[in-house]
Amino acid sequence: MEKRLLLEESLLNLILRRLAFQLIENHQSFKESVFIAIQPRGIELMHAVVNALEEVKAIKPESLQQGTLDITFHRDDFRSGKSLIPKSTNIPFAIEGKRIILIDDVLYTGRTIRAALDALVDFGRPKDVELLVLIDRKLHRDLPIQAKYVGKTIDSIEEERVTVDLEGKSVWITPKTPDNG
Repeated sequence: MEKRLLLEESLLNLILRRLAFQLIENHQSFKESVFIAIQPRGIELMHAVVNALEEVKAIKPESLQQGTLDITFHRDDFRSGKSLIPKSTNIPFAIEGKRIILIDDVLYTGRTIRAALDALVDFGRPKDVELLVLIDRKLHRDLPIQAKYVGKTIDSIEEERVTVDLEGKSVWITPKTPDNG
């Protein structure tokens, strides 16, 4: 199997704008809403979505509360023997009673999101949590987790990996290897 292009720049930009409009429809002023990106790959997507919000509604990124969440010690494979290097969590605001927009690049088994939800409760009790993902690999879900905001839903096999490159403005499907899988 060869590497194949799933989303190119113009389609990716269109999807980001659509996600921005959906967020505006559900959050209007974003006064009670906060953005939290799952480390590491949710961060680029959060920035892209926030930039799209600025583009479509002139919402200044600095007016939005944005944070990052490390889930290393909440993963269910934490004790598996893999060497895991924790990233930093930066949530410089209270989440108590807030509407959280939790962001990650790809939804696959649901285990990353479960770990993120576990990690979030360490910071308080939000009003609600909505999941935003760029790609939903709808097959192979291990847990009953569903995103509210989805850029694109795809069918893919376990031997494939979805690679999101927001700097290069593209999304690829590549063969899974021991290094990337």
